[in-house]
Amino acid sequence: MTPSSDRELNGLDNPSFVGEDGSHHYSLPNPAAQGPEKIGVKGRDNKLAYTITDVPPWYLCILLGIQHFLTAMGGLVAVPLILSRELCLQHDLLTQSHLISTIFFVSGICTLLQVLFGVRLPIIQGGTFAFLTPTLAMLSLPKWKCPAWTQNATLVNASSPEFIEVWQTRMREVQGAIVVASCFQIFVGFSGLIGFLIRFIGPLTIAPTITLVALPLFDSAGNDAGQHWGIAFMTIFFIVLFSQYLKDIPVPLPSYQRGKKCHFSPVYLFQIFPVLLGLSLSWLLCYVLTVTDVLPVDPAAYGYLARTDTRGDVLSRAPWFRIPYPGQWGVPTVSLAGIFGILAGMISSMLESMGDYYACARLSGAPPPPKHAISRGIGVEGIGCLLAGAWGTGNGTTSYSENVGALGITKVGSRMVIVAGACTMLLSGVFGKVGAMFASIPTPVIGGMFLVMFGIITAVGISNLQYTDMNSSRNIFIFGFSVFAGLTVPNWANKNSALLETGTIQLDQVIQVLLTTGMFVGGLLGFILDNTIPGTQEERGLLAWKHSHRGEAGNSQLISEVYDLPFGIGTKYCAVSWFRYLPACPKRLPGSKKMDELKAAGQESSDKASSERVSEIGADTRI
Repeated sequence: MTPSSDRELNGLDNPSFVGEDGSHHYSLPNPAAQGPEKIGVKGRDNKLAYTITDVPPWYLCILLGIQHFLTAMGGLVAVPLILSRELCLQHDLLTQSHLISTIFFVSGICTLLQVLFGVRLPIIQGGTFAFLTPTLAMLSLPKWKCPAWTQNATLVNASSPEFIEVWQTRMREVQGAIVVASCFQIFVGFSGLIGFLIRFIGPLTIAPTITLVALPLFDSAGNDAGQHWGIAFMTIFFIVLFSQYLKDIPVPLPSYQRGKKCHFSPVYLFQIFPVLLGLSLSWLLCYVLTVTDVLPVDPAAYGYLARTDTRGDVLSRAPWFRIPYPGQWGVPTVSLAGIFGILAGMISSMLESMGDYYACARLSGAPPPPKHAISRGIGVEGIGCLLAGAWGTGNGTTSYSENVGALGITKVGSRMVIVAGACTMLLSGVFGKVGAMFASIPTPVIGGMFLVMFGIITAVGISNLQYTDMNSSRNIFIFGFSVFAGLTVPNWANKNSALLETGTIQLDQVIQVLLTTGMFVGGLLGFILDNTIPGTQEERGLLAWKHSHRGEAGNSQLISEVYDLPFGIGTKYCAVSWFRYLPACPKRLPGSKKMDELKAAGQESSDKASSERVSEIGADTRI
């Protein structure tokens, strides 16, 4: 998802590092990296405590790393919880907890790969709803619909070989589709093809595609929230209260500083953790209503699934330690229908990630990413999807714009903070009790969270229209028709699958999956109409779109420092002559070797100065 507003992108919400005297303890990032619009009136609000190449104190890395994990938690947990229903796992909470632990673990690995070898920006990787929509379409095929007995909790024996085979065959089918489709993303990224494709894709293609990622999920959100609308609305109330009404109110928390010892510093807690706080309070309310027997004890009664004891036993059954591994659900299987469906979600995911790269660069004090860094980032995301398919998360990976927005709140753009967050995700994936805890959240609480999250994703898709001329009847027609067709065609195809039969089973499945995937239908129509109906570049929004993602080039030395491969790869090691011709590798210009030698000679003095500056800032930093 791309951030929904300039306010979020620019980080103009309240900073988290505030001194007792109201002063801000920041260091100013490179002006060339910020662009002309960043300097001036807004300059004071955009100062960073730590830029992308800085290394904060270890305790700050750990605390902010945990915060990034908690910020991404909502999306990470939501994906396996939604998918579990179509995998016939709604009554097997222990396996749901294993899926949550697996997606935590794989997201940690993918984040480390992206930060160290990918685009090299401080950006979190995790599961995506773009893959969820085609996956649900694939699992809705008659072949993969859950047997009736799996819907009855009294008939389900989670440890029986028959039940295990039912859900694992479906998971292996999803895994195979993701593994094969990820090869396409790897090729598009490392071949540099993404730069060619983006020429034909503008806001009128992206807007209906992202909008239709979330709109078809209204049924899932409604079913979960409908288990007890009172609890669901209470969850919504808390999330909206914290994220919208109380976000500007600081909470005094104890902190420590050399010279001042223990004292209280303001922290914008509601702005940083609105989803976590909302879920926790609603969960606590459900617990109180359970122990007082206000909620019904009859499983057939309305509101029974709001009780905490219906899911509480998963905590005691889950192991303390469990290391996810590739092929833990068996050898993946492959079908054409699944591959084509996942490809539609993968293209949408790549477009979203590109927008996140530019936003993340602005907020972390880095110059806009060059083409080779973008290509490498998309390629590494493809590798992440390959790993997710091998491990069996039931999903792929993409960049998380929620965490991009968190950079603007914390004013810390250091890569080391995201490395700490990735390590937190790895540890959470190994501790089985963590996944079990999230799997035990009452159903209506989850439904309330879904209503908020899916609404935001829909609005983010529509917000891409800000670049276009919406007074143009051409643009109104393209967007309106694409979205409405993206809802109508899948609905008809689901109800009339027999009319789509061609006599070839494999072809029937491909047609069924593609036509029941709303984001594919709407995105394809938007792409065709936007590139065939006459319209000016300005009318189509391409000029404003390119300008918003262009930024300032920055000096070559800073770009090299931020985006070159780590550990001297391509400069000290593997510095072969043909290296610079690879699309995903930095171009070494004449004189670059001499520049590297000069940089190495001055590295010691630079490190000393940087260390002194970091120590000075770290002493005055407030959390």
